[in-house]
Amino acid sequence: MSQSESKPQTPPPDRAPTAHAGRRAAKAALPWRWSPQEELEVLIRARYPIIYVVSWEEERVEQCLREIAAKREKQLYVWTITQGIVRSGAEPQRTKSGGGNTADPIAALDAVIQHVEPAIHLFKDFHRFTAEDRCNLTVIRRLRDVAYHLRDTYKSLVIVAPSMKISPDLAKDVTIVEFALPGVADFSRLLDRILEDVKDNPNVKVNLDADARERLLHAARGLTLKEAENVFAKTLVLRGKLDADDIGVVYSEKQQIVKKSGLLEYCEAEETFAHVAGLENLKQWLAKRRIAFTEKAARFGLPAPRGAMLVGVQGCGKSLCAKAVSSLWNLPLLRFDLGQVFSSLVGSSEENIRRAIQTAESVAPAILWIDEIDKALAGAAGSAASDGGTAARVFGTLLTWLSEKTSPVFVICTANEIAHLPPELLRKGRLDEIFFVDLPNEQERREIFRIHLKKRRRDPARFDLDDLARASDGYSGAEIEEAVVSALFDAFSRQTDLTTELLKAALAETVPLSRTMNEEMNRLRNWALGRARPASLTAVRPKEEGSRKIEL
Repeated sequence: MSQSESKPQTPPPDRAPTAHAGRRAAKAALPWRWSPQEELEVLIRARYPIIYVVSWEEERVEQCLREIAAKREKQLYVWTITQGIVRSGAEPQRTKSGGGNTADPIAALDAVIQHVEPAIHLFKDFHRFTAEDRCNLTVIRRLRDVAYHLRDTYKSLVIVAPSMKISPDLAKDVTIVEFALPGVADFSRLLDRILEDVKDNPNVKVNLDADARERLLHAARGLTLKEAENVFAKTLVLRGKLDADDIGVVYSEKQQIVKKSGLLEYCEAEETFAHVAGLENLKQWLAKRRIAFTEKAARFGLPAPRGAMLVGVQGCGKSLCAKAVSSLWNLPLLRFDLGQVFSSLVGSSEENIRRAIQTAESVAPAILWIDEIDKALAGAAGSAASDGGTAARVFGTLLTWLSEKTSPVFVICTANEIAHLPPELLRKGRLDEIFFVDLPNEQERREIFRIHLKKRRRDPARFDLDDLARASDGYSGAEIEEAVVSALFDAFSRQTDLTTELLKAALAETVPLSRTMNEEMNRLRNWALGRARPASLTAVRPKEEGSRKIEL
């Protein structure tokens, strides 16, 4: 790049005569929603001096700026700390030593000022020098000088970085652009290019109809173009084919994103609703929303479902349902332990929940499972006196996100003690529905025995399931499972096979929670009447106290 040109600057085509007029025209033409490329072009035409793009996709941002530069008849130059300033697309020059080395950030900013022709300068990884730090004082001051100089020129400085680090001194000089992740249309073009490359390869089979293609493209949402290209190539290498069954490979790439966050746990979809007895109301409600994440549903006018709250008796299948939804909808399941959010460092807890939310949105569409939310938020009401308001602020961040989120993240909250939940969490608009999961009825208990016997390689037809269902009245699903396991231990120790009598004996030795905490369960059922939707077709009603009989 020449720094000694004296040729006067000529405005690019359709350039407004003054900076102020350009800004007015850009503002008047600004659409309500626009793509990152359109937003960047508007800001460059309006002569915003320094634009800070937050994105991991340097190549995509550079390609976007290259198209804008060509359209505006400008040159695009790229700066890195290892190569200095080079023309975009040119062979990287070897870093030179000496005062003219533009790898130095101050020298690079000086080169931007001295450059004469209309141009866009892209600085990569410059966020290390824009953060609030005593070592960056000179760079920050020089950046403010650059901002002042570029206002009346046809030059723009664009910084691209994976995270936003801006000194307060630069707050009025820098414009932030959130460069969104690729959309379905971007992945569609990428997939077309990959299929074009392998179409003549006899060892690769492609079987993608319109529905399978849409599901595969939607599964890739949340990935960068480079990550999507890698996972499509990985599928072709591993399996030699590309079809709807390869969605699981795409989710394995998202699993890496979740693991790196350290705040969410990626749960493998091992449970299905075939392992869930009863709860027909809940199953039907979830089945109706299975296709709500498709383009067809969006065109029909359906929004993506927001979430559901599962409250009720311990051990009755709330967590199991959360895991089964992942298999039913074929979406990744992320478990969010709110206890991991809280940190002893001031401000870290609030930052942790924001990072967890960003991670969940980055792999959307997905299911976010917040287990035992009543325990995590129990102290939010008295947070000011107990922890300086940290729990209240974390809860406030979660509530705001639940109300305003637009990303397709379905939130499943499970809770046992409804009294500990703040009323703000239960109102419509944050979650779609509240389901009450009660103790299983006789038919459901029969099905629970059948499921657990079959899981342990026993033929359910060899057992009297009706007798076992009657003997387990008042037992939860978890207690029935534990009785089956206990009976298996008894049978193994006696060197005999499992029988109905051993199962009944194990039940008789167990005191169910419905007896030890009968008052608490009745109070919970009374709360659910009229406030929550029963998860089962036949809801269990609280037992009424017997009337006193007086002989007259």
